[in-house]
Amino acid sequence: MAANRTWGFFFMVKLLSLCLIFRLTGSQSLPAYWNAAHATFYGDMNGTETMMGACGYGDLIKQGYGLETTALSTALFNNGLTCGACFEIRCYDSVQWCLNDTIIVTATNFCPPNYSKPEGNWCNPPLQHFDLSQPMFRKIAVYRAGIVPVLYIRVPCVKSGGVKFKINGNQYWILILVYNVAGAGDVVDVKIKGSSTSWIQMSRNWGQNWQTSANLIGQSLSFQVTTSDGKMVQSDDVAPADWKFGGVYEGKQF
Repeated sequence: MAANRTWGFFFMVKLLSLCLIFRLTGSQSLPAYWNAAHATFYGDMNGTETMMGACGYGDLIKQGYGLETTALSTALFNNGLTCGACFEIRCYDSVQWCLNDTIIVTATNFCPPNYSKPEGNWCNPPLQHFDLSQPMFRKIAVYRAGIVPVLYIRVPCVKSGGVKFKINGNQYWILILVYNVAGAGDVVDVKIKGSSTSWIQMSRNWGQNWQTSANLIGQSLSFQVTTSDGKMVQSDDVAPADWKFGGVYEGKQF
């Protein structure tokens, strides 16, 4: 009986030792396919400060992004080319501050560098950094942490409904905000076609706003949208001939 108890005791000690070794060694190496970065947060729990932003989106709640959003450092933002991409993020290697949860967020803003403060500014290049909405940060880490190490990977975006096109501008200039894009999420090319024209190449103005000087008033509008993975979706006659500036029109989805 005593021998059985002794064997059981040593078995438990061995098991705990193995768990401890696994924990320690695991904290020193990155899981396959994940990248290391850091994360902070901005704004309050209502996400008011996260609206609008450098990607050109507006009311993120109405546009379907909600508070599941992040601003990106210079290294990740890539001059706006990453706008609309989705990331899965989890806190890493901080027993004191990490919570056992992961989040999926869409890139909707830019965390600007501060070159006058080269130390302690997490958004300065070449650092990879996520400035999350506060609700997202508090899903993966304790609020008081302020900043935590994280792991992240790119993941496909899942959106409800079709790709949305908001038409801004005037009779001399059309600006199209492309949003609610599933799949890769980050748009790299947009073409527009009026019912009386051929396909017209649009140029990126800023974020996910695309422009053309073609006069397309009075024509129904079609769009070709290409994302960073090379996939293209064509939406024919998305906007009717009587479309209006400020209007939002829905196309096909990836």
